[in-house]
Amino acid sequence: MTFLTSITLSHFRSHKHANLTLDNRPVAISGANGSGKTNIIEAVSLFSPGRGLRRASAQAMMRTPECIGWKITGHIKSENKTAEISFSSRQGRARDVIIDGKNATQIKLSKYTRVLWLVPAMDRLWIEGAEGRRRFLDRIALSFFPRHAENTLRYEKSMRERNKLLRDQVRDPYWYRALENQMATSGTAITKARKMAIGYILNAQKGATTEFPPAALELQQIEGGFQENEDELRAAFEANRTNDLASGRTSVGPHKSDIHASYATKGVAATHCSTGEQKALLISIVLANARALSVNQRLSPLLLLDEVSAHLDKDRRKALYEEIASLRLQAWMTGTEEELFSEFSDRAQYLTVQETDGTSQIIKKT
Repeated sequence: MTFLTSITLSHFRSHKHANLTLDNRPVAISGANGSGKTNIIEAVSLFSPGRGLRRASAQAMMRTPECIGWKITGHIKSENKTAEISFSSRQGRARDVIIDGKNATQIKLSKYTRVLWLVPAMDRLWIEGAEGRRRFLDRIALSFFPRHAENTLRYEKSMRERNKLLRDQVRDPYWYRALENQMATSGTAITKARKMAIGYILNAQKGATTEFPPAALELQQIEGGFQENEDELRAAFEANRTNDLASGRTSVGPHKSDIHASYATKGVAATHCSTGEQKALLISIVLANARALSVNQRLSPLLLLDEVSAHLDKDRRKALYEEIASLRLQAWMTGTEEELFSEFSDRAQYLTVQETDGTSQIIKKT
């Protein structure tokens, strides 16, 4: 089991200073809206590569009015090993990652833990634009394949450069070939990782003991169809240059993918499900992601659930907590009232967050 044994926040968001000592049980965080609950789990989300659950800049995470920067330090325990991981940002500059006293890249974080999350902003995932769904799928893929982040960044950088050539009406093929070669290599790796991640989720749903509905998932291409290998994708970029010059943007590739989801047992597309069913499908996928990681990576992730309990009836809430307990996850959950977590009883550790004059205080229940 992988879990945080401690976490310290310094000048992070509304927290001037906080120091928590933890065990491997789920963490239930209660407090009024705006008290700083989500800021805690945002800090935990940074133990995963990327910009965290809010996709915020380092500058946005600074506590005001001091604006001196911030630091997070945590100890991750997995099996019989413990690592000290810290993040810091000075005056809003890009954050530094230090693991056991040595500078490290964000990709190295995946060696120690994986972090999954579900936040209220994702509630409209199935009915809004494809970009959010791609990001959701890429987070799943990243949990299985740490190099997925590098491939995505490399593809997006090359595509931005290609789009600039298109907008500038550059027609010499020489300028496109190197970029398209890079995009073909990283783009096919992206599509492969996405498809494999969906396969892991679907397999993890089979035979699982859960009260949440299994989701049927399928990767779809919005425009241009799938290119299954580098040669096909490279040829598609070349074939579409004329049309792309007219529009000023790249029209084919993995950035045109979407994920289609449906309520499997009902055969109803997620877009046509009720709000409660859409939420249940999201929870089902996140739990399947956690199960798949335990099987395929032999690594239990940290699970962050922001205000998820408020949208579930008592039976579904109890079912969620039972599944978290059976999966042996250190889940970090927020809610306005401690009573929302009563079904956990002593199987969880409890924090209360209070805000006074713009500063959050954390009280741990003993």
